Amino acid sequence: MSSTIEWTDETWNPVTGCTRVSPGCDHCYMFALYPRLRAMAVPGYSAGPGVVQLLPERLDAPLRWATPRSVFVNSMSDVFHPRVPYDFVTRIFDVMRAAATRRGHIFQVLTKRPGRAVGWWNRNRDRYGGAWPARVWIGTSVESQKYAPRISVLARLPAAVRFVSAEPLLEEVDLRRWLDGGDVQWVIAGGESGPSARPMSIEWARDLRDQSRDAGVAFFLKQLGGRRGKRSGEAAVIDGETWRQMPHGESG
Repeated sequence: MSSTIEWTDETWNPVTGCTRVSPGCDHCYMFALYPRLRAMAVPGYSAGPGVVQLLPERLDAPLRWATPRSVFVNSMSDVFHPRVPYDFVTRIFDVMRAAATRRGHIFQVLTKRPGRAVGWWNRNRDRYGGAWPARVWIGTSVESQKYAPRISVLARLPAAVRFVSAEPLLEEVDLRRWLDGGDVQWVIAGGESGPSARPMSIEWARDLRDQSRDAGVAFFLKQLGGRRGKRSGEAAVIDGETWRQMPHGESG
């Protein structure tokens, strides 16, 4: 499905449903969208948003897309949710590897559970010859300083592009340890949007921009957030400038 998410072209959801794991999940758009999708009888959304559903019939979709594109994997779930069996994760990765090779897609996997990603990789690295599949990026969410150590776990994965999604950015975060250490190749930042949005200070975004720039890491400001409008695209500016950088190793 084509996406309005600023840093990707397409979303692909072979799994739907998730559960909250940290404060960044409190107002997740997935929980807001689910009732409407369920009312429209969209396949994959018949149960409640807290019910994780595996949808193997969606697995081969990226192999049918002829035009290369960036693909956000499981925007409506988490690939590494504990209710997603490792063998199904492997099926997802096998499709990504094949579709990246045959179609030239880039896959963007974002998880709040990097420990489970490491567990899966340790069991399956031999299947991939010890090399992380090319053109598959892996990221984790860091909404506050408390969750920055997720990056240390993410760094155990040998992906060419590891990224951080600091969205919703709920406070000032210091990521210098990981940025300077080469653990992260891309930082996305954004404020929360919607009627219950928690405010993001432009100073927090500016500081994260400066940390990324100083470390030579690509920085992408997705949106400023807000209750009445998310202020994305050309409205997402720091000191009058938009920041939509992509990682140099974007080919994986």
